[in-house]
Amino acid sequence: MRLDGRKENQLREVKLTPHVSDYAEGSVLIEFGKTRVLCTASYDPQGPSWLKGSGTGWVTAEYGMLPRSTHQRLKRDKTITAGRTQEISRLIGRSLRAAVDLKALGEKQITVDCDVINADGGTRTAAVTGGFVALAVALKKLHAVGEIKNLGLTHYVSAVSVGLKKQVPLVDLNYDEDSTIGTDMNFVMTDIGEFIEIQGTAEKEPFSKKDLLALLESAEVACTQLFKEQEKIVGAFFPLKRS
Repeated sequence: MRLDGRKENQLREVKLTPHVSDYAEGSVLIEFGKTRVLCTASYDPQGPSWLKGSGTGWVTAEYGMLPRSTHQRLKRDKTITAGRTQEISRLIGRSLRAAVDLKALGEKQITVDCDVINADGGTRTAAVTGGFVALAVALKKLHAVGEIKNLGLTHYVSAVSVGLKKQVPLVDLNYDEDSTIGTDMNFVMTDIGEFIEIQGTAEKEPFSKKDLLALLESAEVACTQLFKEQEKIVGAFFPLKRS
């Protein structure tokens, strides 16, 4: 049993609230326990200049933490070029592009902004998971009004953190666990069981191949649960692929 009472393979309570922004084409507030991230998807009919003439669109992302999203006030990000902010923004963008047929967008762009309101571990994985829903809702709206010819979605995408404590995988780490655990990994997956990204670090002792496989298996189970949460919103217009 963990400090917050969860079992090793148990996610925190996950809640997805769509349509929280009046102006964004797609939006969702995602909550992983005390971690809360506002995800908004914005449409730009003019894609990046470097894609001109390609017939291909683009999905990109920006991530940031609001000043009082943590225990002490953070300085407000003036630019996304800060190291951690840029790294997470790129992770989210890569992950969401894997969910879309970019040619279906034409030469247009969608930007998904992920703003952390409250941070208690797992902000990047929450941003990916919520960002997919915001993106999907935006694509549905754009398709309905004729801005894009077809929905363009190819896969669900979700992400989860898994840590290793005394050779036991712990799913969906909160801040206290994340700050003290030896091995911490983030997994980004599609609903057909493929991996988009795996990030992993051993802070104290190296981990074995057996440990890695155990972490991976725990992530697969957790991401499957997250797909089902996403499906409650997205499933009406893009059903979850099932094996």
